Amino acid sequence: MKNMTRRNLLKMSGASLGIVALGLSPLPSGAKSLGGKSERKLKIVVVGGHPDDPETGCGGTMALLAADGHEVVSAYLTKGEAGIQGKSYAEAAQIRTNEALEACKILNARAAFFSQIDGSSEITHDRYIEVYDFLKKENPDVVFTHWPIDRHRDHRICSILVYDAWLKLNREFDLYYFEVESGGQTQNFPPTNFVDISSVIEKKHAACYSHVSQDMASVYRDYHEAMEKFRGMQANCKYAEAFIKHNHSKLKIV
Repeated sequence: MKNMTRRNLLKMSGASLGIVALGLSPLPSGAKSLGGKSERKLKIVVVGGHPDDPETGCGGTMALLAADGHEVVSAYLTKGEAGIQGKSYAEAAQIRTNEALEACKILNARAAFFSQIDGSSEITHDRYIEVYDFLKKENPDVVFTHWPIDRHRDHRICSILVYDAWLKLNREFDLYYFEVESGGQTQNFPPTNFVDISSVIEKKHAACYSHVSQDMASVYRDYHEAMEKFRGMQANCKYAEAFIKHNHSKLKIV
């Protein structure tokens, strides 16, 4: 099992180990132990291209971290404007925004929305500034976003915008990449970290199924659940999520 140890394969038994499984310490320098007066709580930001991407990519990890008292923000590059056949962009955006808000309620996360349009995302000077300003204001400890080698253009753009903000912010937060429909959408994804989400799988599924407009119950069985089980087999548990940690993260909270 040396290879697994080297790749930070850490099985979790509860929410309190959420950040440990990601290679982080819940007790940064100067923080109190669990028996002390306080323990530092972290801010986690997950940035996805559309409503349902944060939930399907790392909803279990979000649920575990929120349950352990950490602040979790689910940010969406677009509102899924092009995602419902027969609906106008405005109608689809309203429906999918409401679905995202319901999912965030289940995961105990705060929702945030950028101003890009589903299917027409851009990489421009103003778009770089938008994501940079958001992350600077949020001042997160950890950020999750899409792996940049992905079939969906919005996902690739989302990843690039977050990466650029991370560089301009001097890599002050740890950067992780998540996968969605690995092999189909996310390509060439070699995990460095696994999180056992078996204890929160029903909560994750409920959050994902909130996206009714996307026929999520059917889509989830065909794609996402198979991925959770496969990553679980790799992590020696029932269900897992897999991540790639950028190795130039500063690790300021380790």
